[in-house]
Amino acid sequence: MTLADVWDRFADGRAPRRTVNAQGATTWLNWTQYPDHGPNESVLGDVTGRRVLELGSGAGSNLAHLATLGAHCVGVDVAPSREQTARERWGHLPGLEFRTAEATDHLTHSGDRYDVVYSIFGAVWFVAPAVLLPLIRARLDAGGTLAFSHLPPGTQQLASGQAAMRHDHPPEKWADLLRHNGFKDVQTEVIEPPPGRTVGTLLVRAVT
Repeated sequence: MTLADVWDRFADGRAPRRTVNAQGATTWLNWTQYPDHGPNESVLGDVTGRRVLELGSGAGSNLAHLATLGAHCVGVDVAPSREQTARERWGHLPGLEFRTAEATDHLTHSGDRYDVVYSIFGAVWFVAPAVLLPLIRARLDAGGTLAFSHLPPGTQQLASGQAAMRHDHPPEKWADLLRHNGFKDVQTEVIEPPPGRTVGTLLVRAVT
């Protein structure tokens, strides 16, 4: 079974995001695994007119929100079914493009440059940092932002196949890895879960 097959199978079991959130918005960005919880796109700063790449864009809902704010967006996902789903739901929006590709292949061969790269429970969690971080750094312009989120280390909320691929690191380890690869102003936090839940979300942000 290929990597694309693994993620296509995982995507098949995912329920589509609701069409409207608790605030009545039709697009929104969510860093955590819980609906209507945690910070929003302000983690990335003002994205108007900026070139944004999402690694592991899934059905495209987070990236579509940034496109509505005036960003020029590219979403990359290894699962072929995700591109089709994203285009069907969000293809009408300007400044938004979806591609099927493995993250390192895209970063190595596309030639594109970005102001923002982000990953929400996506490629940064599943690709070796020694491989991925230098490739991201090389595609970010000066002053560019990298941000990503995933479950804190030691939590088991994914199927065993995905869990085996994860690169779980505590905040201090991510900070060391990012600085080693040329990033600065590293900020890390564990977002507390909503009431009644026990697992938080690790959020990391750094700049070039």
